[in-house]
Amino acid sequence: MRNLIFPDYDKMSKWMAHYIVHKIKKANPTSDRPYVLGLPTGSSPVGTYKELVKLYNDGKVSFRNVITFNMDEYVGLPEDHPQSYHYFMWDNLFRHIDIPQEQINIPDGNAPDLQQECWNYEEKIKEAGGIDLFLGGIGEDGHIAFNEPGSSLSSRTRLKTLTYDTRVTNARFFDGDVDRVPKTALTVGVGTVMDAGEVAILVKGIKKARAMRMMIEEGVNHMWTSSMLQLHPHGMVLCDEEATMELKVGTVKYFKDIEREALSKLPEV
Repeated sequence: MRNLIFPDYDKMSKWMAHYIVHKIKKANPTSDRPYVLGLPTGSSPVGTYKELVKLYNDGKVSFRNVITFNMDEYVGLPEDHPQSYHYFMWDNLFRHIDIPQEQINIPDGNAPDLQQECWNYEEKIKEAGGIDLFLGGIGEDGHIAFNEPGSSLSSRTRLKTLTYDTRVTNARFFDGDVDRVPKTALTVGVGTVMDAGEVAILVKGIKKARAMRMMIEEGVNHMWTSSMLQLHPHGMVLCDEEATMELKVGTVKYFKDIEREALSKLPEV
């Protein structure tokens, strides 16, 4: 597992966006051989999305031959609800770039048969050739997507009940009212994420410091589902300095030393 430690969130976001564009351009995707991205929502990727839009506007990248699969969606929220993940993705990324609408995939939290929707989602990923790079974030309890503590580490896309802690955390998006936060969501599984060719996790701020320690320094544990990244052959964690506050000094020095060259410049675009 790689761990790239940046001075601040903005530098982390910029590096991640440049890395994504670098990988897309290196793949030289076509309509018959698209590049497939897995994408998250939440506060962690906002900076990366802003930089991706900037790189697109600067003519550095096209998304015409990119297919995307989002990690999750609330159950029961209309797609045009300001807190739905459909709305979030269009507002922060999709409407600003040239990706065709039919190449965007987000779980349908209003599907008449939610189980069938989950099965279909997994099949769509397979039909697309699998996910090349899955971008993600983690919760304060170490969850990835909506794979809450205790989730199976081999889980696939499914309907998931959200913990009270997660709903309290997300209540800030619902005027602070936890009762307005949906209690269930559709989410890709840990196994779905682990199937990707690469996985990159963004971690921001001191509130995620404990989760960082459990993900980086402790063993693989279904109570901290992001720890599964330790077993991925191409797993990468990007974080700011604040997120390292619970890591051992030796751990931080080690990763800063071995990633010194990578951190010294942006990936080529």
